[in-house]
Amino acid sequence: MPRFSIIVPSHGVAGRLSLALDSVLAQSYGDFELIPVCDGPGAPAADVAAAHARRDSRVRPVHSPPSAGLGGARNAGTAAATGAYLLFLDGDDVLVPGALTALAGRLAQTGDVDALYFEHERTPWWQGLPRPADPPGALPGGLPAGLPDPLPEHAFAPAGAPRLTGVRLPAWSAAYRRAFVTGHRLAFPPGHHTDLAWGGQVVLAAERIAVLRRVVVRHLLRRQGSRLELPGEHHFDLLDQSERVLVRAREQGLSAERFAALFAQVMEVVTETARHPARVPAGRRRAFFDRARLLDRHHRPAGFRPPAGHPGLPHRLPAPLAHPVFRVRGAAARAAGRAARAGAGAASGLRAVRTRLAYRWHLRRPLDDDLVVYCAYWGRGYACNPAALHARALELAPHLRAVFLVEPGHEHTLPEGVDHALIGSPRAWKVLARAKYLVNNANFADAVVKRPGSVHVQTQHGTPLKTMGCDQSTYPVVAAQSGSFTGLLRRVDRWDHNLSSNRHSTEVWERAFPGAYETLEYGYPRNDLLLTAGAEDVARVRRALGVPEGATAVLYAPTHRDHHTGFEPGLDLEEFCAAAGDDVVVLLRAHYFYDRGGRAGSGRVIDVTAHRSTEEVCLAADALVTDYSSIMFDYANLDRPIVVYADDWDVYRQTRGVCFDLLASPPGPVARTPGELAALFRDGSFAGARSAALRAVFRERFCQFDDGRAAERVVRRVFLGEPEAALPPVIPLAARVPAPAAVPFTRTGVPPVRSAAPFVRS
Repeated sequence: MPRFSIIVPSHGVAGRLSLALDSVLAQSYGDFELIPVCDGPGAPAADVAAAHARRDSRVRPVHSPPSAGLGGARNAGTAAATGAYLLFLDGDDVLVPGALTALAGRLAQTGDVDALYFEHERTPWWQGLPRPADPPGALPGGLPAGLPDPLPEHAFAPAGAPRLTGVRLPAWSAAYRRAFVTGHRLAFPPGHHTDLAWGGQVVLAAERIAVLRRVVVRHLLRRQGSRLELPGEHHFDLLDQSERVLVRAREQGLSAERFAALFAQVMEVVTETARHPARVPAGRRRAFFDRARLLDRHHRPAGFRPPAGHPGLPHRLPAPLAHPVFRVRGAAARAAGRAARAGAGAASGLRAVRTRLAYRWHLRRPLDDDLVVYCAYWGRGYACNPAALHARALELAPHLRAVFLVEPGHEHTLPEGVDHALIGSPRAWKVLARAKYLVNNANFADAVVKRPGSVHVQTQHGTPLKTMGCDQSTYPVVAAQSGSFTGLLRRVDRWDHNLSSNRHSTEVWERAFPGAYETLEYGYPRNDLLLTAGAEDVARVRRALGVPEGATAVLYAPTHRDHHTGFEPGLDLEEFCAAAGDDVVVLLRAHYFYDRGGRAGSGRVIDVTAHRSTEEVCLAADALVTDYSSIMFDYANLDRPIVVYADDWDVYRQTRGVCFDLLASPPGPVARTPGELAALFRDGSFAGARSAALRAVFRERFCQFDDGRAAERVVRRVFLGEPEAALPPVIPLAARVPAPAAVPFTRTGVPPVRSAAPFVRS
C-alpha cells in the first residue's frame, strides 16, 4: 500500500497536465501512486498520461467519461486508489517541491487523521508570482476558518472548532484517509459545485483532523475564472448541494452551534452567486431566488442572525425585494458601461462614426444562417485553411453563401466566382455583423462583436515551433511587437472552435491562447491536398512555377525573425546551387510578411513567394530546406526529405522562444553552415537512410491528424451540424497504408513526376 494516492482529473487541461504530473513525479518522497483520470483512450490527455505511465510504473491512468464531470472523475480515481491517503490535484495545478515529504512528516506527528488540511498558493494564469490564498471564510493561506487559535500541534475533533464546516474549501486543500472515505461511503455527488458537498460531508463525518501550516498545492487561476463562475443552469446545482449538506447535518444531529455556522457559510456561498446576476440565465433568476428563499426558510436555525460585518447585499434572501434589487443593480451597471463606451467613441471621425453606427444597426438584424465570412492572413487573399474549407463547403454545403475579406490589392488571388469584400468597407462590416459563421486563420478586427448564435472558427496557420500568444510575453523583442495581450485574449474569447493538426498543437494552443473554445483535432484542411494530389498535379505545378524538367527542386523557406527589420534570406542561394550540383534549382518562399515576390535571381533561383498556394509549392519541391518555419510540419506529410538549416538557432531560441527543442528531434539532417548544407546535397545524404529515419519519427509526432479529409470533417461538424460519430474518423498516421519508398537522389537528377509521385497518392 503506497502512502499517498494522488488523483488528477484531466478533462480540458491537456496542455498543462504534464506539468501537474511532473510536479508529482519530481517529489523527493516517492511512496505514492499517481492516478491521472482521462476522458477515454483517444482523449488528448490520455496520450500525456500514457507517456508518463511508460516512464514510471507509479503512474496508473484510469478513464471516466466527460459526462461524469469532475466529481465522477474523482470518484473513478478513488475507486482505483490503493494508498493510505487520498490527494486530489486539478490537472492544471502542481504540487510544490517537498510537499509529500511535509505531509508524511506531519502525519508522523499526528498519527492517523481523517483529514489533514494544508495551505495553498494561487498562481495567475499568465504564470506570475504565486500569492498565498486568502479566500472568504478562510484564514490566510487557504486554511479553513474556525480553527482553534493558536493552531494545535496535535489532532483534534471538529467539534472543537465549530466554525470549521468545509463547505468553502476545495477538495484539493486536504489529504483524506482512504479507509475513512470508503468506510463512510463518501463520494462526490453528481452535478456541479461538488466541492461544497464533499467538504461539508467530510467535516460532518470526521472524528480526528489536523492542520499542516505549509503550502502544498500551487493552484492556477484560470483566465476565464472557475467554470463554476460561468453563466448557466448549473448554478441550480449549488442549491442541490447546499440542501444535501444541510439535510445530512440535521440527520446527524449536529450541535446548534455547529449547525448555525454551517448554515451561515452555505448561505454565504448562495448569496455570492446571487450577487452576480449574469451567472444565472435571465429567464431563470426568479426561480433561483425562489428556491434560495425556500432553502433559507427550511433550514434557518431559530433566532439566527447573519455574522457581523457580512459584506454586500442582504444575507436574508427571503426579503421580497431581493430579486428586484439585484436586477436593478445589474441594469444600472450595464447602462453605465454603455454610456462609457459611447463616450469613448465620440471623438472619432464622421466616417468612422457612420461605419460604426451602420455596423451596430446590422448587429440588431437577424443572423444570416447561410452566410460564411472567410479571411486568411489578415486579408492577404484566398489561401490556407480558410480557402480549403471554402472549396470543400462548395461541394458539401452548396446552400451556404461565402464572402472572402481581402485587403485592397489582393482581389486577384480570388478564384473566379468567389465573392469578396474589402476589409474596412461598409459591406465588410455588414457581412461581419450578419454572418453566422466567421472563419479566420489569424483574427478578425478587435471591433468585431461575437454575437449570440454566431460561430467563430479559428483555423490557425501552422504547427507551433516558436512561442505563440501569451507564451510570447517573456520575450521582450516579441512582446514589444505583439501589441496588447489583453486585446489578444479578447479576440480569443470570440473563438468557438480551434483547429489542431497534432496533439502537440492542441497542448500549445491551450497554454498560448487560454479560452473556452472547443479544440477540433481534425487536421489542417490546407494539407488535404498534400495527401490527395497525384503525379499529374505535381507535374502541372512544376510547369507553372518554371521548374526545369529533370531538375531537383529544393524549396527554401526561411521564417520571419522578430529581431530583423526586413527579409534576410540567411543563405546565398546562387552559391548553394553551384555547390550542391548542376541539376539543383531553388524555389525561394519567403515568409508571408514579405510576399512582394519578383526578387532578382538567375534561372536556378525561382522566387515563389507570391504564389497563392503554399501547398502547391510544396508539391513541386523534391526536398525542403528551412530553418524554423512551420512549413516543415506541413511538408512532412509528403514524406520527402527535409533539411534544417540552423545557423542562428541559439539566437532565435533566446529572442523568440521555442516550444520544443528542434535540434534534439529534427525532421532530417541539420546543417549549421552553408558548406555543411551544400555537402548534404552533393553526397545525397539529405535523402539517405538517416534522413528517412528522423523524418519517420517526426511524422509520427506531428502528422497525426492530417489524413486528407480534414476539410470535410470541419464542414460537416461546424457548417452542417453533424454529430461527431457521423464524421469521417481521423486515421492516425501509424494506421495508414505506408507510402512507397522514395526514389533515391542521384547526381544526374530525377525526372520531376517520378521524383514526386512516389510521395503522394495517385
